[in-house]
Amino acid sequence: MILASSTGSGNVTMILILVVMIALMYFMMIRPQSKEKKRMEAMLASMDIGDAVLTSSGFYGVIIEITADDVIVEFGNNKNCRIPMKKSAIVQVEKPGGAAAPAPVSTKPKKEKAAAAEEKAVEEVKAVEKEAAPGQNEEAAEKKDE
Repeated sequence: MILASSTGSGNVTMILILVVMIALMYFMMIRPQSKEKKRMEAMLASMDIGDAVLTSSGFYGVIIEITADDVIVEFGNNKNCRIPMKKSAIVQVEKPGGAAAPAPVSTKPKKEKAAAAEEKAVEEVKAVEKEAAPGQNEEAAEKKDE
């Protein structure tokens, strides 16, 4: 008798663990995927001619024509660079006014930013040196002239 009752509680525990595992899988895997799918569908449905897009290959372009499954994207200032592609290849859509821009896009390349930061740092060091010892700079200039 005692053996039979402990087996019954073991089955209940096993079923409870299984239910908890399924619930965890739903909240950790299935639900986020469905939310992302809905977000992408809404973004693709809101696309309009003239919107700036980012493709899955990393190219920025402007939509010039939209069909049921495809879009034609113009890349750069060259009017001859128009490429038809699937809507699913679009990762991000930015409206012309910047209303739906999720991430700011910098116009300066990284090298220009680094050079500007370095130049600013050099100017700050020179300003600090002038404030710290104005007489020393004059003495160094006199020695240099001699």
